[in-house]
Amino acid sequence: MDSLPLSTLPRRRFIVSAGLTAAAVIIAPRRLISGEESMIAAARRKGGLANVTTQALRGNVSALIGSGGNIAVLTGKDGKLIIDSGYAGSREKISAALDAISRDPIKHLVNTHWHFDHTDGNEWMHSAGATISAHTNTKKHLSTSTRVDDWDFTFPPSPAGVIPGEVFETEKTLHLNGATVVLKYYGPSHTDGDVSAYFKEADILHTGDTFWNGHFPFIDYSTGGNINGMIRAAETNVAAASDTTIVIPGHGPVGRKADLVEYRDMLVTIRDRVAALKKEGRSVEEIIVLKPTAAYDAKWAGSFIDGKFFARLVYRGV
Repeated sequence: MDSLPLSTLPRRRFIVSAGLTAAAVIIAPRRLISGEESMIAAARRKGGLANVTTQALRGNVSALIGSGGNIAVLTGKDGKLIIDSGYAGSREKISAALDAISRDPIKHLVNTHWHFDHTDGNEWMHSAGATISAHTNTKKHLSTSTRVDDWDFTFPPSPAGVIPGEVFETEKTLHLNGATVVLKYYGPSHTDGDVSAYFKEADILHTGDTFWNGHFPFIDYSTGGNINGMIRAAETNVAAASDTTIVIPGHGPVGRKADLVEYRDMLVTIRDRVAALKKEGRSVEEIIVLKPTAAYDAKWAGSFIDGKFFARLVYRGV
């Protein structure tokens, strides 16, 4: 297990290249996939090949990075609490990483939202003994046929073992392993079911996909996401964090409050630029030519979403 001094966390880039490639397939399938393999199948295949890296954070909380969305782990006598479950194809690697942290059984799982790179491992974790908790809308999307237009894919209803058994609307507090873990609903942002998980004593915030550290985010308009909601969620994260808070993003390296502020400011600036151009009557294609994301592309574009596609996502919501 890779345990880091607290002072090094903002600088260490814990991104595995195979994991990035799998996530990129999700967002930009037409650029990465050839032949008859669907983008979902390709993402799952590549995700299953990715290495899983363990990062000890603070107290008995660790992060697993490399299989879909970033995973948080709380260990102790009440059994492991897991935040998000990654790809099912990563089961062997995730299990090995979890066993290396401790031999505590898996007893609790929280989904930050419904997307498959965060929930595909639900079934095997449930079979291992986990009770699954999530927002009501996450259960809804996992329980029914759900289409994501930008992925050109309709997800069938999930098997029973994938679907959360405990749901909440606004907030839920867990008391496990001597820790207080507060789950809070953001409102529609990345999807319509995003929640955060705050480990109170350790001062660690898992944001799910409301925060992508160093990458333009995907916004799932098909299931209730929108750019203004993403900005509200970003503002909520900034307000929730102090200078000592460790932040686990949905994708990208573990960060700090300064990263949340930079991300929020990026979203606001690009939203305002695109909105002003749209108000002038410019089409999305005309706006893309003007490169409203140009000042941010060097840092935020690339493996997940490029500036052109992000401008399209923003345009849709302003």
